[in-house]
Amino acid sequence: MAPNRPFEVNPILTAVAIGYRNPDYALIAARVLPYAPVPEERFKYTVYPLNESFNVPDDLRIGRKGQPHRVEFSAKQETGEVDDWGVDTIIPQSDIDTAARQRSALGGHYDPRAYAAQGLTDIVDLGHEVRTARLVFNLQSYAPARRITLSGTSQLSDYVNSDPFGVFDAAMAGTLVFKPNTAVFGDEAWRIVRGHPHLVNAVRGGVTNKGRITPEEFAALFGLRSVVVGEGWLNTAKKGQEPTLERVWGRHCAFLHLATSPTTEKTVTFGYTARLGNRIAGDYQDPSIGLQGATIVRVGERAKELIIAPDVGYFIQNIVAGA
Repeated sequence: MAPNRPFEVNPILTAVAIGYRNPDYALIAARVLPYAPVPEERFKYTVYPLNESFNVPDDLRIGRKGQPHRVEFSAKQETGEVDDWGVDTIIPQSDIDTAARQRSALGGHYDPRAYAAQGLTDIVDLGHEVRTARLVFNLQSYAPARRITLSGTSQLSDYVNSDPFGVFDAAMAGTLVFKPNTAVFGDEAWRIVRGHPHLVNAVRGGVTNKGRITPEEFAALFGLRSVVVGEGWLNTAKKGQEPTLERVWGRHCAFLHLATSPTTEKTVTFGYTARLGNRIAGDYQDPSIGLQGATIVRVGERAKELIIAPDVGYFIQNIVAGA
């Protein structure tokens, strides 16, 4: 029998939390580190050494009465644990009663609890986006030979002196065994890179070096499956201060080999987000708030962002200059 809990999951609010996406943001975390299901809070995931598939004994020949060479395969198991991410909001009972009266008198479908679940979902999504960006756009997430920092005339904001093909060809050839299939750009970086004359000229067949290329054209030019651009904003001001909006994804770029539907078993992918179950939403009553009490609405998920194969990613830091 399940234990009594003060917070009960509400299937209607959960449906809102699973389905809602804030149209004001192009959040890309679920494409950059796709969700991989795990069975428990603490879970094991397997890392397979890439070199073992490419080792060949000095001599594979077998004598008439000899035995084949024997090799050993190893697998390193790591232990991870999901974190709980969630946020609450308070809806006074008087607000719920007022909304019910207005629905009755004027029609409509406004429900302050569902509206709150939508807003909370946006916050949870943005939190996942921030954690993913800070992990993927981080030098320490990559093997030393698979990261580079550009500066000065090498940055692609210098349309005259920079060499975008040299930069991106190095990224395509710079990962171990598995080629990148996805390029990730911060919006500020992409807006500059897409107008680089060398790239425009190559895509337009030498007709012009003016204009812009699309993510699909960039992907085709370098043999990628997709190009994703992070456009999200984050308010970094402290509570009560005037908003200070900053880009979630910086002026960087990453070329990654990503599995479409990763698992914690034998999956070669740069990384994924381990998640226990689906996102949840629910509510509970708190009689201590206000004269008539209040409803507390909560949305959250249990997840952990992981980099499991740094050798199949290539990071280009400061691909364009700052303002």
